[in-house]
Amino acid sequence: MLSLALKYRPRTLDEMVGQAHLLAPDAPFRKLVEAEALPHSLLFGPPGCGKTTLARILATKLGRPFHEFNATTLKIDELRKLFRDYANALQKPLVFIDEVHRLSKTQQEVLLPYMEEQRALIVGASTQNPYYALTAAIRSRSHLFELKAINETAMRQMLERVLEAEAIEIEPEAADYLIHSSSGDLRAMLGLLESAAAIERPVRLETLRSLRPQAIRAGSAEADSHYDLTSAMIKSIRGSDVDAGLYWLARLIEGGEPPEFLARRLAILAAEDIGNANPHALNLAASTLTIVEHIGYPEARIPLSQLVIYLASSPKSNHAYEAINQAQKAIREGDLLPVPEHIKTHSK
Repeated sequence: MLSLALKYRPRTLDEMVGQAHLLAPDAPFRKLVEAEALPHSLLFGPPGCGKTTLARILATKLGRPFHEFNATTLKIDELRKLFRDYANALQKPLVFIDEVHRLSKTQQEVLLPYMEEQRALIVGASTQNPYYALTAAIRSRSHLFELKAINETAMRQMLERVLEAEAIEIEPEAADYLIHSSSGDLRAMLGLLESAAAIERPVRLETLRSLRPQAIRAGSAEADSHYDLTSAMIKSIRGSDVDAGLYWLARLIEGGEPPEFLARRLAILAAEDIGNANPHALNLAASTLTIVEHIGYPEARIPLSQLVIYLASSPKSNHAYEAINQAQKAIREGDLLPVPEHIKTHSK
């Protein structure tokens, strides 16, 4: 028997919930799809917002065979065999790679010539912006599209549709909890509803609370989201609150955030909010990023903790951030000075 998430998975672009900025008739992304001119694409957004569903719909819409991989388990030989199998095919496949930010440099190098030769349409997906995790060659051949968390209005509409179709009764406060605690994740909402409805009907609030997974409670429960928690950690460190910085770091770790993402965010903070008030902060952040990429969890939590404590305890200065902003602003406003003669390359 199909799960509710699979049973009610959209089959066309018009059935997709949310994402009007991509899928409205006048949206550039929609126009590219309708013109069958979609380039290699990187989709990023929070869990349950429809990245995999969109990729499947694109394959159907464009008449391409669909092949799905996860970057963490993808073998290079699998890729090469797939492209060999389609070498003489008239219709090239759509190759969907989930967690695309986890592709190794070797995997990316293997993928590159097939992208250049248009041997397949490559669509990658990630819960974080994969831009900095991919090589410049891959980035230059791909377009980046962000999917948003599903808003509560759309979540409620989907819930009401499923409740009516499945003849499931639910207490009003339980329905509210189901929507709010899923944080824009349709898959999580329907999965929790399915489990609760198998236990009792009408579905009660207490049952939903008892079934909510610990990782979701710790990470993205209620109105919190991936972005809110990250912002809370950054702002706590910016405010020199060590304990709060560590608390939000722990929430993010328990919620399943990749250590590489956390280290990148902290490296940006080191340059933007500490800068030359303590130049060693950026060095430690760079070292931490390298370390966590190699060791992963659970050990990665320790250098991340060290970095958060160090950054929160450091003096703060955003002078470098403000200075480059002002310089770029002047250039955009037309302040284009000629290079002085005495510092040109031919000057002595």
